[in-house]
Amino acid sequence: MGARPRPVGQETITRDNVTMRVDAVVYYRVVDPLKAIVNVQDYKFASAQVAATSLRAVTGRSDMDQLLSEREKVNAELKTVIDQPTEQPWGIRVERVEVRDVSLPEPMKRSMSRQAEAERERRARIIAAGGEFRAASKLAQAASVMAADPAALQLRLLQTVVEVAAEKNSRTIVMPVPVEMLRFLDRVSRAADRAQREVRQDVVQARPRAGLHGRRQIARACSACGPLGPWLAVYSTFWPSSRVR
Repeated sequence: MGARPRPVGQETITRDNVTMRVDAVVYYRVVDPLKAIVNVQDYKFASAQVAATSLRAVTGRSDMDQLLSEREKVNAELKTVIDQPTEQPWGIRVERVEVRDVSLPEPMKRSMSRQAEAERERRARIIAAGGEFRAASKLAQAASVMAADPAALQLRLLQTVVEVAAEKNSRTIVMPVPVEMLRFLDRVSRAADRAQREVRQDVVQARPRAGLHGRRQIARACSACGPLGPWLAVYSTFWPSSRVR
């Protein structure tokens, strides 16, 4: 006799306390018609009851994730559990068991959807952070190379200007100040500050000396400051010595 399908559905609670409905199909074959008629009153109904009970028992020992992802393992366990009380006593052999559908309640579906969305967002952030880290590393390496070779930095600046000029909407191009010029201006500014402090110190030391000799020393000290010398000379002559720092 050919294998006959028998649908089985059961409301069950998993091991992790999730309520769900599991629908399965049991394919069985009558291998001993005498036992199927004599030893049981209605072998179809009895087989369905055994299948429903076994389905509830197996799902109760499994987690929700196992029922959703490990269908083959659950099917094999169901086949073994259902076949044991039906083949020898009733002459009914279970050929195959397949879990067809697992229905979750709506709150559980929404919770799983939020969890999956949070997991996708977490992975996306990790991927984005990894990309930013690699990009920052490459930029740091490029900055090190350009710092070692100023000509490379100048070429990069010129390339940027060319790219900006090639755009359709760019009508104004702001030329960047070369880095070497900025460094030179910084060195000049620091040197001027040091010279100004030294001149002020010399002026303070020469002021107490009266007469022409003292004024000549002040003039020589102020001349060391270049264009600021005449102004410092006037400043030192007419301003009280207590205000000079």
